[in-house]
Amino acid sequence: MHGATPLDSTGVAPDPTVTATAVVDARGIVAGWSTGAERLLGYSYQEAVGRPATGLLGPGEDIEEGMPTVLAGQSRVVSLRHRDGQRVAVRLRAYPSCDSEGDAQHLVLATAPEPPQPDATTTDEAFAQCHLPVMVFDSGLRALRASAGAARELGFGEEQLRGRRITEILPPHACRTVEDGMRRVFAAGEPEQFLVRGRARPDARERVWSVAVSPIRTPSGQVRHVQLSALDVAEQHLARERLALLNDVSTHVGRTLDVTRTAQEMADVTVGRLADFVTVDLLDSVFRGVEPRPTATGTVALRRVAHQSVLPGAPEAVIRQGEVDHYPQSTPPARCLATGRPSLHRTIDDAIRNWQTADPERSGVVKSFGIHSVMVIPLRARGITLGVAVLVRHQHQDSFDEDDLLLAEEIGARAAVAVDNARRYTLERATALTLQRSLLPRRIADQDAVEAAFRYLPARTRAGLGGDWFDVIPLSGARVALVVGDVVGHGLRASATMGRLRTAVRTLADVDLPADELLVHLDDLVTHLTAEEDSTVEPETDLSTGLIATCLYLVYDPVTRRCTAATAGHPPPAVVTPDGAADYVDIPPGPPLGVGGLPFETVEWELSPGSLLTLYTDGLIEGPEHDPGNGLTLLLRSLEWPAPSLDTLCDDLIRTLLPTQPLDDVALLVARTRAFDTGQVATWDVSSDPAAVAGTRARVLERLAEWRLHDLAFTVELVVSELVTNAIRYGQPPVQLRLIRDTSLICEVSDGSSTAPHLRRARTYDEGGRGLLLVAQLTQRWGTRHRADGKTIWAELDITEE
Repeated sequence: MHGATPLDSTGVAPDPTVTATAVVDARGIVAGWSTGAERLLGYSYQEAVGRPATGLLGPGEDIEEGMPTVLAGQSRVVSLRHRDGQRVAVRLRAYPSCDSEGDAQHLVLATAPEPPQPDATTTDEAFAQCHLPVMVFDSGLRALRASAGAARELGFGEEQLRGRRITEILPPHACRTVEDGMRRVFAAGEPEQFLVRGRARPDARERVWSVAVSPIRTPSGQVRHVQLSALDVAEQHLARERLALLNDVSTHVGRTLDVTRTAQEMADVTVGRLADFVTVDLLDSVFRGVEPRPTATGTVALRRVAHQSVLPGAPEAVIRQGEVDHYPQSTPPARCLATGRPSLHRTIDDAIRNWQTADPERSGVVKSFGIHSVMVIPLRARGITLGVAVLVRHQHQDSFDEDDLLLAEEIGARAAVAVDNARRYTLERATALTLQRSLLPRRIADQDAVEAAFRYLPARTRAGLGGDWFDVIPLSGARVALVVGDVVGHGLRASATMGRLRTAVRTLADVDLPADELLVHLDDLVTHLTAEEDSTVEPETDLSTGLIATCLYLVYDPVTRRCTAATAGHPPPAVVTPDGAADYVDIPPGPPLGVGGLPFETVEWELSPGSLLTLYTDGLIEGPEHDPGNGLTLLLRSLEWPAPSLDTLCDDLIRTLLPTQPLDDVALLVARTRAFDTGQVATWDVSSDPAAVAGTRARVLERLAEWRLHDLAFTVELVVSELVTNAIRYGQPPVQLRLIRDTSLICEVSDGSSTAPHLRRARTYDEGGRGLLLVAQLTQRWGTRHRADGKTIWAELDITEE
């Protein structure tokens, strides 16, 4: 700046770094420019200095009048032009001075214009006529002033409100909230804001107010009064509550694929927030997974699947959960089900009155609880109406309105989608379960080798059923095969593969293949099935997988008490001896079925009569509470405890090792071994001389007489004669004959040759070829069993007890 800096009216020189100042010479040219002026108008020192001061005036300003008036020593509010073109209103004041050469100049000071000062009358009128509810309270929490808005909302004039406490104006619960807030403001001196919900008057609709309490201070800073203002935010609050309710419906309804639980979740979420009592009724076909059909005219039968009340025990329910309610055609639920449209009613409406007339019990409930408002909404998804929901109010004073009906309809639509998903899952699961159960044995096959019991538990997950299976297969020579297996994966594919493998095992077991050879053929089958199928994608892992399965095949012979087993990637069987000691059989591990090209090994051991065999799938020992290792330990520990029966043992194992909702299928097979005594088995070594056949027949007849099987003597003599003769003539020594008296009479002839006889039909003039044909016709079944050192031809005959 040039020259001396003048003082303002207070005697203090303005600060040029804070205040916007400029120097204008006698020609009206800007000669000085402060940093404050640069911040105010955006012009730099180089841009401002040297230009006419009148060029800084804003548009519309009188250039001839504005700046000359200021330079003449008068204060004036003018509009200046900002560098970006905006207008900036300031008050300009000029102070004369001289530059260093003695020439006249002016120091121009720009300040914010002073606001107008209203008088007390204007302020008082503005407060009194304010349409918003505003009140002033003293330290005794008594009203001093009240605006017109407060008087209107509270139903009192300002004179009536003056001197009253809030407890004499508002309902009790609102009074406590407001007065507590005012006390805190008086104590702390800090403003507060909170929500108050209630009715300003008993006949008014419930409102939600955003209440602000702020201190009014004296010049010394002491809180003398408090000001209370209220803003009606009922619509915004109600909108937030409805959005929160819809969000909770989306997150809490349909968490499971169970129809009943989904309906109950809808009732639980809705009660207390929209309605005081809710019932959900569905068509009976929904529970079977069947798609509901359009209802015919007449009475509609709906099953009560869920209800909930704000009162304990849901006392408003006329129909109990699970019962069927019959709605006449004229009632709102029947019309809602037929049309698929919601309806809103008051209890004084004709539709509700007619409904009460037709149902006196329901009419009594309406009167006793004071039900005054009813909504009936359809549960409709994908163009299908699955049922109806009835929402009523009796505790809530306000009746349902159209907005409530729209909200309830949206809730019903979202819940209906979840119910329909559960219905579709029920249908798919029932289909898969029916398929799987049709592929699993429904009862244990008749045999005397073991006493057996089983359990099959399908998985309760969205992945669907698995491919676990078990089987008990009677074999020749009174032996029995125990089988368990598991196809990796879930769904219909796993179930169908399980059925194919079980059929293959039965077919291979029927030809009496050894355990290791049977698994080899089964492995080849899985490899061929994988080659025939297209690559599939597992829904859980999103990975392309082939067919993989595990299997344990075990054969028990009650005559020799020998047990033979082989495994294809399956957990080992557990054995409990008659004295209670439990352990796992050490079977050489084999690869899972479908790997291909790797051998399987068998293990053979002897069992004491009454030993317990336990076969299972991995679902029994794997779970969220324990890993497979701990599961195996827990299984052994559970088997050591005696059980009164095998069925009880199965139930105990399931209860001990599995959660309520198993994540994987479980197949469990337990068998207690039996042993034939020496009186049930007769064995003779036969000489290779054809003349020995006669003596063999005689010994057989003697044994049949001891067993009192006289009726079978002729047939058995013929069968033994034919089989022994063939073994001597076409086989190799040693030749052995064995009779086993079981539920049937079993005749076995063994020799050292591996060549098996073939059944053929002899021509008219053939001298031989009729022996096996006679055996096949005289016995119930017959066959060949190969051994490592030869073969055995066997035949079975039914025993008729005398």
